[in-house]
Amino acid sequence: QVQLVESGGGLVQAGGSLKLSCVASGEIDSTAAVGWFRQAPGKERAIVATISWSGNIVYYQDTVKGRFTLSSDSAKHTVYLQMNSVTPEDTAVYYCAATRLYANMWSPDYDYWGQGTQVTVSS
Repeated sequence: QVQLVESGGGLVQAGGSLKLSCVASGEIDSTAAVGWFRQAPGKERAIVATISWSGNIVYYQDTVKGRFTLSSDSAKHTVYLQMNSVTPEDTAVYYCAATRLYANMWSPDYDYWGQGTQVTVSS
């Protein structure tokens, strides 16, 4: 089993920045990558970005490319999502999740999920 705990959410003004953290514990070596997903009110949960623990493989959703940056610290078992130039459209509950398969990195088929952290962007 793998446990994931997100932190860093909150209220931010449009154009501002926020940094989310996801700390993993448990059988981390059984996982290949960590992804960030978000779910806005009335919308389905969607992947935002994903990174392998080595940091060598990173994917971003088109709407966040150039604004969001993923990084991983394997020693601390932590993945960070730096969010810059945020807009009200970024308002959502953000979840981190871990997958055991590289093949599932850009898919919703993740094996372990955190509880989520709310990000609210005011205009």
